[in-house]
Parts: sequence; structure tokens; C-alpha cells
Amino acid sequence: MNKLVMLLFLLAATMQAQDGKHEKIKAWKTAYITEKLSLTSAEAEKFWPIYNKYDDKFHELRKKERTEIFKKLRDGLENLTETEANELIDKNLSIESSELELRKQMTVELRKVLSPKKIIILKKTEDDFKRELLERYRGSKGEKGPK
Repeated sequence: MNKLVMLLFLLAATMQAQDGKHEKIKAWKTAYITEKLSLTSAEAEKFWPIYNKYDDKFHELRKKERTEIFKKLRDGLENLTETEANELIDKNLSIESSELELRKQMTVELRKVLSPKKIIILKKTEDDFKRELLERYRGSKGEKGPK
């Protein structure tokens, strides 16, 4: 449970850092994904409108998560009642369910413009990007963690 709480706090800090630098990060992410997927100009022309639409929806869900869930966590877990804890669990599950539904919808649309292999590579690339972003964030804070 402690690892989950720490992960949530770390995610909250990362998301707050992203708010101020969102456009710079988005530009870096675009270049990163384009390179890793080796998108042709024809693929990119069809891919990016779909991807950006869903990326914006994912961002809104994360923002909702940050305001609803992390506020409670920042106020202190020791004051959290069992009812509030259950509400947080339910909200988190609801958000994760919404994210999964968005991922499914995005995949349906992407299948029309990318090969299945590139769609799989996209998921790995997104995970790699998040990991690199987190490492850069940690590096800028002078933290050293396991690699």
C-alpha cells in the first residue's frame, strides 16, 4: 500500500510539473513517437489527429484524478475515513475504467491508419516516454533512483 501511495504522490508531482511545461513536453513527445514509430508523412497526417484527440481526453482524466483523488491524499491519509477511502478506490477504478475505454476507442481508430505492429510499438513507446520523462524530472531534482 505504501508503494501505491508513493507512486500516486510521485505521479501528482510529475503531473504538476507537466502543467507548466505542457507544450514543451507535448512537442518532445510528438517527436519521440514519430521517430520511434517511423511514421511516414502519410501515416503521420492520419495518425496525429486521432492520437491528439485521445491524448487530450487522457489528459483531462488525469487532471480529474489529480484534483479529486490527490487532494484527499495531500490532506493526509491518517484523517481518511473508511468511507472516504472506499470513495477514493471507487473513483480511481472509475478513472482507470474510463482510460481503458478510451484506449479501446483509440485502438479501433488507429487500426484504420496504422499496422497492428505499430499500434503495439506505440504503447511501448508511450511507456518508454513516460519513463524517460520521469527520469528527467528526477534528474532535475537531483534525485538518484534505481535504474
